[in-house]
Amino acid sequence: MTCPMRPISSGAEHCPYDYIKIYDGKDVTYPVIGTFCGMGKFPYSIIGTSEDLFVEFVSSPAGPLLNTGFHFNVGNWPGHVETAGSRNSTCDWLLTYEDLAASGDSEGIFLSVAHWYPPHTSCTYLIQGLKDQIVRLYFPSFRINRIESPIAMFDGDCGESLTLYDASWPDDSKIIKTFCDTFSRPMEKHDFVSTDSALFVRFESKTGSYSGSSLYYWAHYDFFNNTHFGTAVEGTACDEEFSSWNTVSGYLRSPLNTLVYKRSSSGQYLTCKYTFVTDRRLYARVILTINSINFKELPYNLGSCEDCWGGRHDKLLIWEPGNSSRIPSGPGPGAHCHCRNTAIQIGAPVARVVSSSESLSLELRVDSSRAASNYFKHSGALFEGRYEFVHSPLCGPAVIPASTEGELHFPHYEALGYTEPPRSIRCIWEIRVNKDRDVWLHFDKVRFTTRDCQDGRLEVYLPGRPDHPFMSICGHNVSSKEMPPLTSVDLTGQTPGESPSVRIQFIGTMTPARAAFKIAWTELFHLPRNPDGTLMTSKLTEELGASASPKGECDFLCPGDSGLCIPGHLVCNGIVNCPGWHNESGDEGPETCAARAEPPPTNWTILGLGACGGALLALACLILACRICCPCCSKSPDDTDY
Repeated sequence: MTCPMRPISSGAEHCPYDYIKIYDGKDVTYPVIGTFCGMGKFPYSIIGTSEDLFVEFVSSPAGPLLNTGFHFNVGNWPGHVETAGSRNSTCDWLLTYEDLAASGDSEGIFLSVAHWYPPHTSCTYLIQGLKDQIVRLYFPSFRINRIESPIAMFDGDCGESLTLYDASWPDDSKIIKTFCDTFSRPMEKHDFVSTDSALFVRFESKTGSYSGSSLYYWAHYDFFNNTHFGTAVEGTACDEEFSSWNTVSGYLRSPLNTLVYKRSSSGQYLTCKYTFVTDRRLYARVILTINSINFKELPYNLGSCEDCWGGRHDKLLIWEPGNSSRIPSGPGPGAHCHCRNTAIQIGAPVARVVSSSESLSLELRVDSSRAASNYFKHSGALFEGRYEFVHSPLCGPAVIPASTEGELHFPHYEALGYTEPPRSIRCIWEIRVNKDRDVWLHFDKVRFTTRDCQDGRLEVYLPGRPDHPFMSICGHNVSSKEMPPLTSVDLTGQTPGESPSVRIQFIGTMTPARAAFKIAWTELFHLPRNPDGTLMTSKLTEELGASASPKGECDFLCPGDSGLCIPGHLVCNGIVNCPGWHNESGDEGPETCAARAEPPPTNWTILGLGACGGALLALACLILACRICCPCCSKSPDDTDY
């Protein structure tokens, strides 16, 4: 007698006689994995969710007859790694930054589903960071196989899938990537980064499996601080903008998110640009102070830091964009390059840049070939600094063009009509001077709130020492300060192409309307000296001195042996323009002004010659008129034509 062989089958409806039933646990109270019967070799391995499986064998009332029973092997299989998080069900996980920090690990790990699961299973992983953090997920190992041990058959595409969402829930509008078992390629060691503080991962299976997922992956995740001190520029990795209408002053540093140093770059450098912008109706200047620079030392020679602009090393560039968007390629007015490491020292910043306009740019450049190895997960700041918007409308114009003389008044009373006086103010004026001219500043009607320098302070800076005031005036010494003339050498900076100038700063902590002053200045021409050391006074005449002092700029010699002279129109104009105003022979001295007020002597010779010339001209005109009129008068009536 022969009987047909029943193939291996599963399900109670296919197994009315002998069968085995497998439970996912210690007894029959646990979930049933499956019911199996038939003859042959079982094609699948069955992996439980824990260290226990319960197997039940049931035979039919008819007895075994030709059946010979069953045989199986039992072994162990690696379970889940210790994941730093909490599990809500069999495979739904909440992985937080707090849990990862408590574990002491820098990265968290979770694996693909390696045990049985029923059809239509969904496993989720919510990776949740803190505010201003972003999440990175990558797969050190990833394989995609065909579904080998399905519980239910499925003929379509994407029977099993793994989807990454840039959100805290499965938002289909924010899918980063979906991997399917039928057509996707695995992506190992590729960084998937969220734009916010959460990343959601969902595994779905339409078929179920007796022995784990067809998508085998080993996932790592970690968190990065994505705090911005300014406004992040959309479409860039680390660019920021600082505007005066958002924050008047603040702190900035290199990116806290060190993932930016891993991004690919087609150029020589990875760059982060920081732009400072204001409106002249609010502030006219930006002060940028770099307190520290801490680049890693070069492993090999890429050029000396002495060649900051041309060398291939990590650096900071600072410049004023003006009307051009091009980054300067070398030193020039308003352009600076810094690459040397420094330590933080109170009162000794690396650089302090004061803009001459309403905008300033700072760019961090890191060698792209060494950026990831040097700075990825590097906790230290590559640079730190502060910024401040200054020079409100109460200060008046920030840059004053060169002229032979001028005055500066504070406060700028025209601005008091449309702006409210602040509790504190900082003004920085740049007075430009013509080339090869000296300048003399004199302070008049200076009034401060108190005698304390904290309540009001005037400082004068020269281009050669922009960080140290040449002179400081407060309420307690305002009457004793007399400004010496500043020579053309004092007014010339070290930057090529920079205009000669002097910078004046006022800082007040009280209402600025209670502080007031006037600063007047005069450009002075320096007379050259003869070989014997005496002044070359021949330059005082316009005709002889035109080449040395154009437009009569050296008409009056100031008293003393300084050799300073001023244009004639500044003499006796009511303002002291020569240093040494106490001297009676100065440009406003009584003797000088009295001499200029006397009428010049009459030159009778010139008057006589002029009168004679006028008489001769009148006689010639009279004779000419007579000659024209005589022919008409001499005609007789007989000559009349009819």
